[in-house]
Amino acid sequence: MKQIPRSQLNQLFAAISEKQKLYLPVDDTTGQSVFTLWEEGMCLSSGLNTIRSAKDAFFPQVENLMGFRVEERQIQLIETRDPAEPFVIFGVRACDVRSFGILDRVFLAEPVDTYYAQRRENCCVISLACGKPAETCFCTAFGIDPAQPEGDVTCWLTEEKLYWQANTEKGESLTAGLPMLENADPAAVEQEKAAIRATVQKLPFGGLDLSAFGQGRTKALFDLPHWKTLSESCLGCGTCTFICPTCQCYDIQEFTGGKTIRRFRCWDSCMYSDFTKMSAGQPRPTQTERFRQRFMHKLVYYPDNNEGIFSCVGCGRCLRKCPIHMNIVKVIKTIGEAAE
Repeated sequence: MKQIPRSQLNQLFAAISEKQKLYLPVDDTTGQSVFTLWEEGMCLSSGLNTIRSAKDAFFPQVENLMGFRVEERQIQLIETRDPAEPFVIFGVRACDVRSFGILDRVFLAEPVDTYYAQRRENCCVISLACGKPAETCFCTAFGIDPAQPEGDVTCWLTEEKLYWQANTEKGESLTAGLPMLENADPAAVEQEKAAIRATVQKLPFGGLDLSAFGQGRTKALFDLPHWKTLSESCLGCGTCTFICPTCQCYDIQEFTGGKTIRRFRCWDSCMYSDFTKMSAGQPRPTQTERFRQRFMHKLVYYPDNNEGIFSCVGCGRCLRKCPIHMNIVKVIKTIGEAAE
């Protein structure tokens, strides 16, 4: 266990950024917290969670895949991916760290997505315990402990100090190059952990009942009439999918400027009417079907294919950002009660 005075955080960030790129939550001009490449003078955001999750570090919203140049009858392939280089992402909350494991099961399964894999391999994740969990948080329903987040390094930030604990070889290697970190008594953070867990027990959704969902529940839930009622107010705007740390859908498109063609991928949403549209039409033509697909995937289909693991981490972003206040908690409660 290491420690550094809170007043010296900028020195710590500067030391890390001297050797590799450092990303951390910073408040933008609108006051919202976003992961940003650190530069001298930037301050760590005081907010709990970033507006968008940390998955951008491995699965960017827009990403070049390759390019083509056409010369007469010859096609030349052009490498357009960014060169792989080590980087650090600091301040990742427990929910977002858990989401990386969910994404890994998709992008690192055969055939491996090499774009995603390179970023994962080159990143050192520094997590930060949630000193003040929000009322919209419900990560504990999925077995996540916001007082003891996973990651290559785990940190706890108090009024006076930052406590630092390396968990992996990447974390140990990074720690070894930061001489300003001093030894600390591991017992020093126990009080902080206890306070966080005490707060979490009082959150309104922490004890969310998931017993109606999980493996083998497709037949029981798929045809419930409540899906139509729930989906009637949905705008199909896709906000929930774009801020979700575990959504992984994307589209591949091409842009041509004449003789050069750029192929790239960009995030997509199962809530859109043209999602996976084919020449024969749309496989889910109604809003009800698309709405059901999103939540069944997170609560039933993904667990079916991944040893019962849910594809939700309880970050609460969809509770805060849905324009009509339709979110996964409402779905869990309504469908769960109907299933009983």
